[in-house]
Amino acid sequence: MGPRRIKFLQADVFTATIFGGNPLAVFPRASRLTSEEMQRIALEMNNSETAFVLPPKRKQAHYRVRFFTPTHEIPFAGHPTLGAAYLLADSGRIPLEAPVTRVYQECGEGIIPIDLRILDGEIDTVFMHQGVPRFLGAVEDTHAVSDALSLPVSEIVETGLPLEVVSTGLPVLLVPVKSLTGLMDIGLKVNTVKDLCRIFGAQGILVFTTVTAAPEATVHTRMFAPLLGILEDPATGSGSGALGAYLVQHGLMAAKPTAHILCEQGYALNRPSTIYVEVDQAHEITNVRVGGKVIKVLEGTLLL
Repeated sequence: MGPRRIKFLQADVFTATIFGGNPLAVFPRASRLTSEEMQRIALEMNNSETAFVLPPKRKQAHYRVRFFTPTHEIPFAGHPTLGAAYLLADSGRIPLEAPVTRVYQECGEGIIPIDLRILDGEIDTVFMHQGVPRFLGAVEDTHAVSDALSLPVSEIVETGLPLEVVSTGLPVLLVPVKSLTGLMDIGLKVNTVKDLCRIFGAQGILVFTTVTAAPEATVHTRMFAPLLGILEDPATGSGSGALGAYLVQHGLMAAKPTAHILCEQGYALNRPSTIYVEVDQAHEITNVRVGGKVIKVLEGTLLL
């Protein structure tokens, strides 16, 4: 018997241009793969995450997805959620209905509503509804964080903003810096970052500044998640949702009733990414949506 032939697709997420955004491999029919095989395939694909589509276990869901980084399975991931929905719809498995097609994805975090926004019969953008934000605590040890990033303490302190762990599905430590130059000059101490993430209960560190490259952008970000086998992520949907909630919570963005936030990321990796964040607020934050463009770049067969 020869090797099993397993079809997969690849897309760039949070970009309308090939070779931008965050690359994602999706295995649309993964029922016959074991957990061990999924993990080994994710390492072979060597993207920040790989998505494996399975039949749903809950009646409400259209499909179920398992997410693997090169080293770990994780319960939720932003750009794989958007990319998987786009690729399934693009291949005809999800019928499109204008102006918005709503699908429900099952994953380790629960049921995630996803909106495929249709323009002229085509998918224009894909948005996911993330969990209600959880603010898991301020981090007081600014010196330890600045040392882990090889940044002057003043780059953080002079923003006047707190360091805080926030989650809309995956907890991240949010670190403000005052300048784009400081953000680009980060020198990561990988083992120290891993230790801090363990101490603070975060899966990664998202560093941001309100100084941006594009005038229409709200923030410029970089995301480091070495605990998950991701040294730096080109575009982070889960972290951007947490950041959007943080910006509204701390009064940097007004939600009347919705704050519209544009995050630029991936410039340091030569993979520019554009991430849209929408935050609804009444007396408190009620909903966080994260979305962007997706483009299919590859169809292939894995010989296993």
